[in-house]
Amino acid sequence: MHTQAIASRSELEGYFRGGEKPPEKWLLGLEHEKLVYTSEGTPITYEGEGGLLSIFQGLEAYGWSPILEVETGNVVGMRRGGATLSTEPGGQLEFSGAPRGSAWALHRDNMQHLEELGAVLKARRLHALMVGYRPFDAVEHVPYMPRSRYGAMRESLAERGSTGALMMLMTATGQVSLDYSDEADCVRKVVVLARMAPLLVAMFANSPLKGGRLSGHMSFRSHVWNDVDKARCGYLASWFDGSFSYARYVDWALDIPLLFLRRGGRYWTPKLSFREFWKGGFKGEEACYSDWVDHLSTLFPEVRLKQLIEIRSADSVSPQLTAALAALLRGTVYAPGALDEVALLLPARSLQEHVALHERAQIQGLGFEPLARDAQALVALASRNLQAWAPEDAQLLEPLAALVHERRMPAEALSACKDMPTLLSRFAMKG
Repeated sequence: MHTQAIASRSELEGYFRGGEKPPEKWLLGLEHEKLVYTSEGTPITYEGEGGLLSIFQGLEAYGWSPILEVETGNVVGMRRGGATLSTEPGGQLEFSGAPRGSAWALHRDNMQHLEELGAVLKARRLHALMVGYRPFDAVEHVPYMPRSRYGAMRESLAERGSTGALMMLMTATGQVSLDYSDEADCVRKVVVLARMAPLLVAMFANSPLKGGRLSGHMSFRSHVWNDVDKARCGYLASWFDGSFSYARYVDWALDIPLLFLRRGGRYWTPKLSFREFWKGGFKGEEACYSDWVDHLSTLFPEVRLKQLIEIRSADSVSPQLTAALAALLRGTVYAPGALDEVALLLPARSLQEHVALHERAQIQGLGFEPLARDAQALVALASRNLQAWAPEDAQLLEPLAALVHERRMPAEALSACKDMPTLLSRFAMKG
């Protein structure tokens, strides 16, 4: 089916139905990115003694196996069991753990990975930073990793907005994915998570610096996304007018331009929306199911729908706060009755009102009173639910609860750093 031409619209909507799972099979996923630097404070390259390839090779001693890009033969990541460690365009390392039933299990896997990675980095005099945006680097000094997908994205995004290169090379995030049981459950979760997104931007804001100076944003990473590509980023209007469904997501995705198309061992960048490609083809090639799956992976809304729901609003933060992010979402989305509680706590706004709140979160974070108040209430709600339903995860919320209680964010500590040596000494992961 993956190489057959798409025959009907039902196949496009059917992709999302293929992700439906009964509640007893719901799991959580975690992605945690970090920026890697040399001891001199420069971004790593791909090759060389302290390059990305060397890091991947060092991890083979821990049972990780290389992931090769078909088009080039380059090692672009590592795999062990259900977990992967892959490179982002600017050499950011993304750990994607195997799906687990609890936030605690996700955290345990992440900590094991970080212990192994720390040993590999220490042997190479490298340092990992978990922040949302490179605080002191200029974008032109960050090398692209040699992966064909990224070359195509670089070309396409340059025509779509002003900050595509910043997003690709300079940013790092923490993401959580969730399951859904059917279309109605998916709709409820996506809509409520969209309402939560500004709170997540505010609570996990960890990117106040740009070029060594205060950027004017607690989450400059989130701000960068404002102009990556307005068509494929941000919020869907249907999340706020009561009309969201699989069909509406398909409608939205169909009219977004392709970032790339894989054919004949290379990446093409046709100037077509997916709808145009499906109806008219490209160089004699028809649209296939695998093209649809590829296309969905190049859409970047705050809440992304694939065969799971991805929440994309948090900066990269410490592993402890990343675990708190997973626990927060388990306690507000999976816990019995939680979605109803969150919907009451965060009433619906218009799209314009919500976007304005999102931009406030980028600039002020928890310094904006309504966001601070709602964040405290949301964390308290999650804590109550977890203590009653999943106590193993409740303790993971403690570092986040402490910050939110004092209306503080990770960005505030980062703001005080004046140079790269200070940043590495205070915030780099210790090998």
